[in-house]
Amino acid sequence: MLDDPRSNRVKGITRLSQKDARYETGLFLLEGPQGLKELGRSKDLVEEIFVTAAGQERYADLLRLFPASVQVEVSDQVMARIADTKTPQGIVSVVHHVDVPMDELLRLKPKLVAIIDQGRDPGNIGTIIRAADAAGADGIILSADSVDIYNQKVARSTAGSILNIPIVLDQDLGEAISMLKEAGLQVFSTAASGRSIAELDKAVLAKPTAWIFGNEAHGVSGQVALLADDSVSLPIYGSAESLNLATAASVCLYFTAVAQQSSH
Repeated sequence: MLDDPRSNRVKGITRLSQKDARYETGLFLLEGPQGLKELGRSKDLVEEIFVTAAGQERYADLLRLFPASVQVEVSDQVMARIADTKTPQGIVSVVHHVDVPMDELLRLKPKLVAIIDQGRDPGNIGTIIRAADAAGADGIILSADSVDIYNQKVARSTAGSILNIPIVLDQDLGEAISMLKEAGLQVFSTAASGRSIAELDKAVLAKPTAWIFGNEAHGVSGQVALLADDSVSLPIYGSAESLNLATAASVCLYFTAVAQQSSH
């Protein structure tokens, strides 16, 4: 059992909370049972699984999917040190990075892609990754100045979806948009003012589509917005001033996914 929260091994694990350490090692921390459940389909990504005695009992069925050699029992004190949440669920996995290069995404002949321009809020970015996965999107592209997807809060808020969908990091969006257009995708930029998504014909949305979602405070940057084929807004029927980034992205992705699925 690993029971000393001050040990060098625990210090090595907690270093993965720092971006430099994550990219130096190619590893990140994925907290909670949902991430472990998704890892059951990609066991080769697992480096180690740290679990408390209570977690071993609670998640016994999940843990049976993995060899005992990667499972390490830890004390509650160690779990409190390596977990990011105030009330840990008793299990943290050390996982290999999963991002892919742009050309690998293009080889998949994507029909639905989310592009994130300067997304800075970890919870929002994690939720967009989860929504894109649920909508059946083929990939996500993040600008170089977006939050790191391997940040513990981002990874945790994806509920395991970080493992299911191709993600391209540190991408020049001008180059990415050009490549997507060459691959036959239309590109829409979300905006406060623009053509309402409700006005878009289903036949238009059914075409291969990439959506650009912007910074939580300032939206899509001007230079990137100019590269889109059209600007699209979400109508507000009630009294709210606007929708937050993750909610707006979810609506756009689902509108498109429904149109694409209906056209089959």
